[in-house]
Parts: sequence; structure tokens; C-alpha cells
Amino acid sequence: MSNDENKLEATLQAKGLNAPRLTPELIDACIVGEAYHVFPGTTLTVCALTLRNGFNVTGESAAASPANFDPEIGRQIARKNAREKIWAFEGYLLRERLHQVALGDRAHDDLGRVA
Repeated sequence: MSNDENKLEATLQAKGLNAPRLTPELIDACIVGEAYHVFPGTTLTVCALTLRNGFNVTGESAAASPANFDPEIGRQIARKNAREKIWAFEGYLLRERLHQVALGDRAHDDLGRVA
């Protein structure tokens, strides 16, 4: 969890904002694997994070100047960028779950639409 995430989490808790929401810990718990690739002859680094359901999320980084390329920094930035994408996916899933609860007993088709 980054310092910014720690500060935001502390603010949310201090304000008593405890409705269902995502947390950095929940995002990190989604990740079950990671792999990296640096394309030969480039500064492009790709991180693929594997989520617990088998879905892969990718993040990229690239140094504008090859002289500034550092593989470890490239991996860190690519991973951070991939992890950021998980928030959107998990946010959608949480909102869908809340929506389904709000619908209650109404019938739904296989895609979650009211039948």
C-alpha cells in the first residue's frame, strides 16, 4: 500500500465512511501471480498481474531516454500501472453486487439483467 493509499484510508476511517467499498488490501488480495517482460532493444516493460479468477491485467512503462532505463524501476512502474486497473474492475464488480442486492428477489437472466 502506498503512502497516498494509507492517507486516504485513514481519512475514510476517520470520517466513518464504512459502507461497502474497496480497500488497498482487497485489491492486493486479488493478485495471485505476476510476470514481467522487457522487449529486447527497448525500454518497454510490461507487467501481467494474474487475478484469483485467472484474468490478467497488464501495465506498461517505458523510459523516454534509453540512458535512463532501469529494469527494476520499469517493473515497479509497470506493476503500479497494472494494479491501478484492478480498482476499476473490482469497483464494477462491487457496484454490480450492491445492485443485485438492491434488486432483491426479482428474477434475473444469466447476465444479471431483470428478466
